[in-house]
Amino acid sequence: QVQLVESGGGLVQAGGSLRLSCAASRRTALPYAMGWFRQAPGKEREFVAAISWSGGSTAYADSEQGRFTIFRDNAKNTVYLQMNSLKPEDTAVYYCAAGPRFGAPTQKRNEYADWGQGTQVTVSS
Repeated sequence: QVQLVESGGGLVQAGGSLRLSCAASRRTALPYAMGWFRQAPGKEREFVAAISWSGGSTAYADSEQGRFTIFRDNAKNTVYLQMNSLKPEDTAVYYCAAGPRFGAPTQKRNEYADWGQGTQVTVSS
């Protein structure tokens, strides 16, 4: 089991940027495909972006394509989500999750076994 900790959320105006980070507790390695999901109040948790364990392959939800970038630094055991041109509809709790070991990025929520506690992102209009 991997314990994940997200950080970097906060309040930002529409059009602004935020960078979320996800690290394993106790600095353990993350040889997994990693994903970011988000959940707004009253809505289902939805896929945002994912990255392969090597970082060489990524996947994005259509609504985030071109605005969000997922990347990782395996030397630091950290995965990032750079979010630009934020919109009020991006307001949600953002979760990172560990997926298939040495796997490819996947949008399927049930392929992620371990989840962080989430970090709140609020975009004001």
